[in-house]
Amino acid sequence: MQGRNKAIDENILSGEYKAVYRYALSLCKNEQDAEDIASETFLKALKSKDSFKQESSLYTWLCAIAKNIWLNTLKKRQKAASSDSLEQMASEGSSFEDIIDDKEIAMSIHKVLHEISEPYKEVFSLRVFGQLSFSEIALLFGKTDSWARVTYHRARKMISVKLGKDGLL
Repeated sequence: MQGRNKAIDENILSGEYKAVYRYALSLCKNEQDAEDIASETFLKALKSKDSFKQESSLYTWLCAIAKNIWLNTLKKRQKAASSDSLEQMASEGSSFEDIIDDKEIAMSIHKVLHEISEPYKEVFSLRVFGQLSFSEIALLFGKTDSWARVTYHRARKMISVKLGKDGLL
């Protein structure tokens, strides 16, 4: 074990840099991103060199690290793009109801709905997904129109806060 860890030092890793850079470039098609991925790959490899079991070549191990970094980068960018589009829709004056027409955002809202308590969950669902008026919601609950409005707006605020914490709003 000790010999294997010594076998992976900075000199050996740096000999693989160009090959890993080319692999990263083939993934992302962007020179700057490829440099970032290659650099991060070598930082991670140095930190976790004890986990290299020599069951594959050093190059294969480094490429696996690079691929995981690239996939994580893509996920972060997709999440940021989703958040940006949500913020753009909101800034363009789109109503909350218009924003949830986006399937991905609607799914996020459904997930959050499971976390909030009644009657907020049901009032929000009836208003947004069931498209009921406040009067109809009030009738269902045996309450006033004002109660339905206040409950809906509180539910909306709870959902917005939760989506904001998750980076979606």
